[in-house]
Amino acid sequence: MELPSTTHPGKNLKSILFQPIDLGTQHLSHRVVMPALTRMRTEQTGIPGKLMVEYYQQRATSGGLIITEGAVISETGNGYWKAPGIYTAEQVSGWKKVTSAIHEKGGVVFMQLFHVGRQSHTDLQPNSAAPLGPSVLEHDDIMVFTEKGGWVPASPNRALEVNEITEIVGHYKRAAILAKESGFDGVELHGANGYLIDQFLQDGSNQRSDEYGGSISNRTRLLLEVVESLIEVWGKERVGVRLGPSGRYGDMKDSDPMSLFGYVADRLNRLDIAYLHIIEPRINGIVEIEDGIQPIASAHIRKFFKNKLIAAGGFNFEEADAILEKGDADLVAFGRHFIANPDLPFRLKNGLPLNPYDRSTFYGGTEIGYTDYPEYNVKDLV
Repeated sequence: MELPSTTHPGKNLKSILFQPIDLGTQHLSHRVVMPALTRMRTEQTGIPGKLMVEYYQQRATSGGLIITEGAVISETGNGYWKAPGIYTAEQVSGWKKVTSAIHEKGGVVFMQLFHVGRQSHTDLQPNSAAPLGPSVLEHDDIMVFTEKGGWVPASPNRALEVNEITEIVGHYKRAAILAKESGFDGVELHGANGYLIDQFLQDGSNQRSDEYGGSISNRTRLLLEVVESLIEVWGKERVGVRLGPSGRYGDMKDSDPMSLFGYVADRLNRLDIAYLHIIEPRINGIVEIEDGIQPIASAHIRKFFKNKLIAAGGFNFEEADAILEKGDADLVAFGRHFIANPDLPFRLKNGLPLNPYDRSTFYGGTEIGYTDYPEYNVKDLV
């Protein structure tokens, strides 16, 4: 699916997408968001290097929001070779260069924090240990990326002990502190795509019988404990959460997702965080779903959450404008098209054609398909 290609500059100037908005304490000049996009281009041990600095700086716009690719909060949290981390001083040093480059162009940047949970492999774990998860269950079609084997099935996981869950909450808080040291403007908790927080939320992956399993309130406990720890570091105005109410990626499922995610949204509304970032059902993790599926998740969450909503999931310009007009979202994230168009807000605002994206270069590699996409030649404007 491609966004509309037109050569009529100024066509979309009056769109809600290009009206300013406040997101917590951050003032944004437009509502086009670059969401977290796993690219696996770090130099070593999860440290952002020059290539990542260039990539993010290319996509920064004055008053525009960038959410970084998920930064792993601890050694046990990684499921992708060359994914960035946020648990060492060297990683902080690398991220400082990224945030400085974005701020130089007037951009706003939040760090996405995540732990992959059971979506990992022994090759990616300390001492080749088993990955961690809420419960020990067979799972199908969970793929992770290792240095030795490329895309391979996830290894069987072991179940976390309660004291280990407390430690993971501490790891999230430590990561939030390091994100602040790195110069970020806020943090987003990744609670979707079948990663650890999502695994605890949904009863298809969480079959615990202790205080972190069973009822919806128990399954939501880890999410809320982590969010509260992030608020302690950042304040509620600089914390967001990403959710996938209809997500199936990572072999995810729940017996009553409407009730579950309505409850989650209501509890996060009480915490008065800056925003929720909602993945619509037409996107399933890294897999694109068929066109024509209507955005329904944001509309459901809007009933419970009163602060800002970011909608994500294969939107074209008309669909983005429509969901903003309807009031089911306040901002819209464009993923694949931000990969191929470093100047995406400019192109959308002026109704300009887009570069096509190359899916084969999305994950890992060099500057090809990463920093070599051209900006629009303004000399061609008429």
